[in-house]
Amino acid sequence: MTFDATELDTRYRDMLGEYLAHPDEALLERAYGLGREALASGRGVLDMATMHSQAMAPVLASSDGDRLQLAEALERFFIETISPFEIAHRSFRDANLVLHRLNDVLENQAKRIAYALHAEASQLVASVHLALADVATRLPAEQVKEIQSVRGMLDQVEDRIRRISHELRPTILDDMGLLPAIEFLADGISQRWGIPVTVRGGVAGSLPLPVETTLYRAAQEGLTNVARHSQATCAEVSLCQSPHLITCSVRDDGKGCDPTVVVTSTNGRRGLGLVEIRERAAALGGTLRLVPRLEQGMDLIVEIPLEVSTWA
Repeated sequence: MTFDATELDTRYRDMLGEYLAHPDEALLERAYGLGREALASGRGVLDMATMHSQAMAPVLASSDGDRLQLAEALERFFIETISPFEIAHRSFRDANLVLHRLNDVLENQAKRIAYALHAEASQLVASVHLALADVATRLPAEQVKEIQSVRGMLDQVEDRIRRISHELRPTILDDMGLLPAIEFLADGISQRWGIPVTVRGGVAGSLPLPVETTLYRAAQEGLTNVARHSQATCAEVSLCQSPHLITCSVRDDGKGCDPTVVVTSTNGRRGLGLVEIRERAAALGGTLRLVPRLEQGMDLIVEIPLEVSTWA
């Protein structure tokens, strides 16, 4: 339900006058309800402060009573009307903390899966290599060539497992930082899908781990979507850092799409992946945007503020 600004102003002024004339808890409850209506209609704290100031001015001008008592009554009324905004702010902060912890859980799970792929699966492949080598010693020369062919395919499997484990949770991200990890990712996408990927820009020093992880995941999701869906011939990942903000963008020259449909979709991995990135960014006080390019293609842009208070 929405309300016209004039209606809100009038109701606020009338309710304030009524409270000043007969201050009681029932009117404060109504003031709280008015604050909830204002919040639901899209008003902000500054709007409420302006509304209160405008309603308060004629009261102060015409009052000849106890100024201290009047000021206390005005304060109580105003605090009651903005209480819903404070509650909403705390709820948003708590939700961000939950999202932040969920991201940590997801990253730990990815790390365990990556370790299992890298260590256990690679050991199994190595065991098969040894077994085939042993079998080859007891076979005729023409059959040994077939064994060598199978071992060549095993080499490809091992390389694929290594790349997948790195993409799940690249040790290079922990060891060397965001830019080398994205360059490794871009190289893997280029080799697997045949799409040239350029990485530009960089970061100044190390970033908080949650920020690096979120930006890496954004680049990973963006490039995966480019490879699978966009029919692009090339892509570009850019990192840009300012004193208070870091931006990661993925640009392609593909067919583009409707951003609102893609980000809100729940029918496919593409939509779900971008929703996950949006939630990761939101947990750090950041945003995700999909911007269609005028000529062709799409820009995926993730921006995260670098103030400690937003991600700590």
